[in-house]
Amino acid sequence: MVRILLIVIYALASATIGCLAGMAEGLSTGILCGFIALLLQIQVDTAVLRARDAKAQKKEIAGLKRSGAEVQKAMAETKAKMEEVTKTVEARHSAQNRKIVTELQVLESLMREFASRISDKAKHEKGGTAAAGKPASLDGVAEPELLEMIRASLEENRVDLYLQPTVSLPQRKVRFYEALSRLRSENGSVIMPAQYIKIAAPAGLMSVVDNLLLFRCVQIVRRLMNKNRGIGVFCNISGDTLRDAEFFPQFLDYMQHNRDLSGQIVFEFAQDAVLKAGREGEANLKRLNDIGFSLSMDNIKTLALDFGKLKATGFNYLKVRADTLTRGMGAAGAAVAAEDFKNLLARHGLNLIAERVEEEKTVVQLLDYAVDFAQGYLFGEPRAVRGDTPKAAEKPAGAIIPLRRTA
Repeated sequence: MVRILLIVIYALASATIGCLAGMAEGLSTGILCGFIALLLQIQVDTAVLRARDAKAQKKEIAGLKRSGAEVQKAMAETKAKMEEVTKTVEARHSAQNRKIVTELQVLESLMREFASRISDKAKHEKGGTAAAGKPASLDGVAEPELLEMIRASLEENRVDLYLQPTVSLPQRKVRFYEALSRLRSENGSVIMPAQYIKIAAPAGLMSVVDNLLLFRCVQIVRRLMNKNRGIGVFCNISGDTLRDAEFFPQFLDYMQHNRDLSGQIVFEFAQDAVLKAGREGEANLKRLNDIGFSLSMDNIKTLALDFGKLKATGFNYLKVRADTLTRGMGAAGAAVAAEDFKNLLARHGLNLIAERVEEEKTVVQLLDYAVDFAQGYLFGEPRAVRGDTPKAAEKPAGAIIPLRRTA
């Protein structure tokens, strides 16, 4: 605007000069010269302004091109990095899948060999109730027949994984699963733990069962970790396996290589197995905890325990039957009443889980005792794992061994 004003002033000055000249040579000629000078000046100034504008535009365009080039370069670098990250993740995922498949093939092959070796040994043993053909108390099925069913199930890898939820109270949100094994006979009959343990243990087959259960626990935990790392799995290990001088070192070595699962797997042992573990068994428990895995005790019959020693050994959880908490503390040898028991355990760094909860009125009592976790048929039955999630267990048709509500 200022520049236009200057141009007008300059033009008027030129016109004035022209007028003065016109006084000498004629007024019309002077005015004409003044306007010609004005037009020339306007054209000159317009050309100068256009040149400056063009230069500024070129400079701005050059800046935009540089910025565009920098953006394209940054995008190319980001794309390259994303592709690199994607390849890395895919490679790790592929490697993990290959590891799982390889472990499955190797472990199941070893288990079949192990089961076959022990089976051959058991078949040729003399004496004992099985060899004598003494009828078992399980619906008239003789122990030799049941033992043969168990051996065949293990050799042919008919071992299924079931999961039962453990929930938090009062929210009833699933916090853990307990992994349980079921054996299937050739005709589809389900053999429950309470039925096969008393037969498999004397025959030396429990380490085989524990091995297969352990591997399936590792598999399911890795799958659960992809969905929710806040859910853990309790994996049962028998007393026979705990005291097995041949198997347990291999078990520790396997878990050492899978210690990244230490926050998701809790190894569970029956109270009787822990009390009879001996010095070597206690050392094995401590070694397992030193790797990073927590321990749990279930099937508790007496509460006259050294809780400080349990914590020092590596135990973090105690599973106590709900009916023991509600009406059997005295019979179990507890040093405190039920309403104080949870606080007693908490002082030793132990968590209380009430198990075998089947009625709503029991939950009300457990809440009065400040119990944090509960497990039982009220919250969910053990369900067979199909793929990577627990599905409704299929009821076998015509099963010789009946299903019973025994975890």
